[in-house]
Amino acid sequence: MDYREEMKELRAKLNENSYLYYVLDASTMSDYEYDMLYRRLEELEAEHPEEITPDSPTQRVGDRILEGFEEYRHPVPLESLQDVFNAEEMAEFSQKLADVLGDAEYSIEPKVDGLSVALEYRDGVFVRGATRGDGWVGEDVTENLKTINSIPMVLPEKLPRLIVRGEVYMSRAVFEEINQRRELEGKPLMANPRNAAAGSLRQLDPKLCAERKLDIQIFNLQLAEGKTFATHSETMDYLASQRFKVIPHKTMRRAELQAEIDRINDERMDYPFDIDGAVIKINDLADRTKMGSTAKFPKWAVAFKYPPEKKPSKVVDIVVQVGRTGVLTPKAVLEPVRLAGTTVTNATLHNQDYIAEKDIRIGDTVIVQKAGEIIPEIVEVDFKQRPEGTVPYTLPAVCPVCGAAVARDEDGAALRCTGAECPAQLLRNITHFASRDAMDIEHLGPAVVQQLVEGGLIANVADLYSLTAEPVAKLDRMGKKSAENLIAAIEKSRGNDLSKLIYGLGIRQVGEKAAKVLATHFKTMDALVAATEEELTEINDVGAVTADCIVSYFASEQARDLLARLKAAGVNMESTAQLVDERFAGMTFVLTGTLERFDRKAAQAMIEERGGKAAGSVSKKTTYVVAGEAAGSKLKKAQELGIPVLTEDEFAAMLE
Repeated sequence: MDYREEMKELRAKLNENSYLYYVLDASTMSDYEYDMLYRRLEELEAEHPEEITPDSPTQRVGDRILEGFEEYRHPVPLESLQDVFNAEEMAEFSQKLADVLGDAEYSIEPKVDGLSVALEYRDGVFVRGATRGDGWVGEDVTENLKTINSIPMVLPEKLPRLIVRGEVYMSRAVFEEINQRRELEGKPLMANPRNAAAGSLRQLDPKLCAERKLDIQIFNLQLAEGKTFATHSETMDYLASQRFKVIPHKTMRRAELQAEIDRINDERMDYPFDIDGAVIKINDLADRTKMGSTAKFPKWAVAFKYPPEKKPSKVVDIVVQVGRTGVLTPKAVLEPVRLAGTTVTNATLHNQDYIAEKDIRIGDTVIVQKAGEIIPEIVEVDFKQRPEGTVPYTLPAVCPVCGAAVARDEDGAALRCTGAECPAQLLRNITHFASRDAMDIEHLGPAVVQQLVEGGLIANVADLYSLTAEPVAKLDRMGKKSAENLIAAIEKSRGNDLSKLIYGLGIRQVGEKAAKVLATHFKTMDALVAATEEELTEINDVGAVTADCIVSYFASEQARDLLARLKAAGVNMESTAQLVDERFAGMTFVLTGTLERFDRKAAQAMIEERGGKAAGSVSKKTTYVVAGEAAGSKLKKAQELGIPVLTEDEFAAMLE
């Protein structure tokens, strides 16, 4: 077969499978089959780059990191909707329409709680996508929208110009999955799926956006050159035929609307995405034109917003859980109560300040609602029904899991276990220890860590160094070769620089840069362990809070026991980093744009090896900015501040 024909066939098969999988939820191809076809297409495109087409699945995620987003002026405004909050307001709205249009037909759909975007196609090819912004001007986020697999890159019908509107969202399942991973990695948890989707779509690196597995529901046709429609439902049927993922919708008369609004509310948890209401709009497009719009809203549509459902319950008990990052989280055990379609038996109490502020006690009658329609929380206490003899609740001073001392975070909100070997934090501690910026143990991600722990093969990070390939190979999806690779990676990590070990211990307030500073200053782990707060605060970049965290950590019996085990396992306890020279002493460099000659991390290491500092943002203290291809806002700021800008060649000359 000719390579052109093979590439065309591969693209067709892969795109068809993506449509079945991401839009219709009916894939007929295994992940392995898809991966093999995808790899073959990559090989052919590498050999024949001139044959790469816009609809190739390999073009969904680009390599270019953006410096910022360009403005995009919407050809057709993305109007917002007027809100109604109860049946009376809904009846008033529909009556106004009935007075003009008679017994008109409506379209009704769930209102996705996400981020509104417009997608533009020219001659059937996706060319641009933008956020709603103020309705008139948004941000061009085309590269990130390409990472959403349910957005077609090429349409079956090649209209001269087509613009559709949709809502980008993160499914609840993906949201939970990402938060579990972030908890293991010690990163802040995302607040809710809507914020997570909005933040993901504004990532400057499309690869990071792709990792968030966003999705979209298309709910409106904005513009279609060369085609006309009579009703909204016709436009939705047409867009479905063009392989868009179209929002579930129904058409009905006025008398049926409220029952459908209530049904959507009752079944809101059946959708994979969060909803915060229902959208009701006239179906006939000519009637929409007849009704027109106000300065702010169309007169032919409203959003019925669902209020958070609140119900009384009783606090049976308060229990404390220790999260994977060591945070003590109090939880109220409630008498069962039905809320937003589910039975609630627990409610988060967040922290000690939250409990004290609302004065929540065991035995209280409380009003409960679902925050963001997901997490049950206590809104208030019914003090009139408080029984005699209740006492204020106080969180324990020691960890209920391991007995180690509890310390308040710097902001004073959370209490955290300080135990270095606390079983509750085991998965998170080992995952962090093995991460790239810490001990950099390849093949040891969260899933493998979980298998090792659940299989009883490790109980702390020191146990990693006594692992052998044979029992590891028996784990799910491992095998002999994978096990050998993991053991080799663990063995290699024994010789890491002291800075990587310090960071890998997960000491509060000690990040990657602080770990390098400490390793360079103290040279050995023993010297760092023996350091006083006064000695620590004399070091640049180490403040009083960080010094206190370091001293408290090494004063713990668990931490000393862990270090002794690591030392006995042959893990390096000394700084191996050496300055090449001090030519960059006192200088701060900022790298921006796409670097062709240097790996970014390697370039930062070269700066530090010569006594300099690599920073992430431009300020008056910046000495030089090294600008690669497509440098944006950082380059502009450097020019505004009069900071010298180096090309890669000039930077290389300074290194030589």
